Amino acid sequence: MKKITNDLGNDSIGKLLLRLAIPAIAAQLINALYNIVDRIYIGNIDEVGKVALTGVGVTFPIIMIISAFSALIGMGGAPKVAIKLGEGNKEEAEHILGNCFITLMGVSIILTAVFLIWGRDMLMLFGASENTIEYALSYLNIYVLGTIFVQLSMGLNSFISTQGFAKTAMLTVLIGAILNIVLDPIFIFAFNMGVKGAAIATVISQAVSAIWVVKFLLSSESEIRIRKKYFRLNKAVMLPVLALGLSPFIMQSTESLVNIALNSSLQRFGGDDAVGAMTIIGSVIQFCIMPLAGLASSAQPIIGFNFGARKVDRVKKTFRYLLISAIVFSILMWGCVMVVPQMFVRLFASDAALMDITVWAMRIFMSGVFMLGIQFACQQTFVALGQAKVSLLLALLRKIILLIPLIYILPFFFTDKVLAVLLSEPIADVIAATVTGLVFIIKFKKILKARELEDIDKERIEVEVIETNV
Repeated sequence: MKKITNDLGNDSIGKLLLRLAIPAIAAQLINALYNIVDRIYIGNIDEVGKVALTGVGVTFPIIMIISAFSALIGMGGAPKVAIKLGEGNKEEAEHILGNCFITLMGVSIILTAVFLIWGRDMLMLFGASENTIEYALSYLNIYVLGTIFVQLSMGLNSFISTQGFAKTAMLTVLIGAILNIVLDPIFIFAFNMGVKGAAIATVISQAVSAIWVVKFLLSSESEIRIRKKYFRLNKAVMLPVLALGLSPFIMQSTESLVNIALNSSLQRFGGDDAVGAMTIIGSVIQFCIMPLAGLASSAQPIIGFNFGARKVDRVKKTFRYLLISAIVFSILMWGCVMVVPQMFVRLFASDAALMDITVWAMRIFMSGVFMLGIQFACQQTFVALGQAKVSLLLALLRKIILLIPLIYILPFFFTDKVLAVLLSEPIADVIAATVTGLVFIIKFKKILKARELEDIDKERIEVEVIETNV
């Protein structure tokens, strides 16, 4: 495996983005299978499948919080590494990697303790009922024991893809997901362990993925390696990482808050069936969002490396390709959901009442999905350029400023309260994507212009030094 196969600074942008995007998108889709496959199998358990599925769905906010912390460190550190590699500073790139590794380990210990102690209280707050709480707890208490594997596999995988090793990054999740698909029916049905079996299969699969990632980043195949000498935390290294990682962290952790707001409101207005429908819709949304996230993550190392190398034209071209691809994909997914939602619903449920409410709710809730391409392309490009503040504000806009308040405000204006809750999502999607696009138009040119001026100033100083020496 040779790095020259993905020369981020010189290869054709179109071909480079395609080579990185295919495995990155595949990796994101495969990663989504961890939870989705669990839900498909659980939803088809005889007699209790409907209630068990709803129970497991209530654990989703906690699962997203765990993933969000891996994004805080991994997606905050990886763009910094890409920029340092573009500048030719390998030592500093390894310093960032080492600090991120030890931080992920520490975060894992804290999260595991928190969710084991307060898990039940959280689940009841998040929309569990007396009918579903035992299924939710059975899944969660086992899942959180594998928090360290989630942090290492997902958090460190960003440092593989940012070097241009997209296929290796894809294999990280492919290995775990395939193992999960194989183990799920064995533990759930053959060993008759039900929901607990699904959680055990997931933890084992994530452990294998984590071992794969760490092994690669310790090997000579990786351009940068995990080195013990960089395990001592350095504020000068970690604070910029955390600042940049706040945007993807908020995007994922607020997904958890949104899920809590949705489930608690739907439980109040529509009961267990409404919460069960949202569990299925959430799984379908993952299939829409994960490819967009994969596409954006494949563009990030190209944008970050060339921004660091001051190749502004390549940054612009990469963004254009990213934007067009993201818009096309989001429109296609929107079309599929609007025309044939039952195709997705049948995977998760056979109960007629649950299927009917889910098909109806899905068309409403996902009617703004066609705008997500703009949101992802612009926001993630800000991350790749190291623009922590603006990416953070845009991450807050869609979910914290718009969506969560709308979930609680709209029911005051509608007779059908469930419809009101569902409408909050497309309204927030359209407004947030529009604002993000406008902000990007204003800021992008200024950021690149500032980078070009830095280059001019550098050349001027070098000339002055030469003239002085002469």
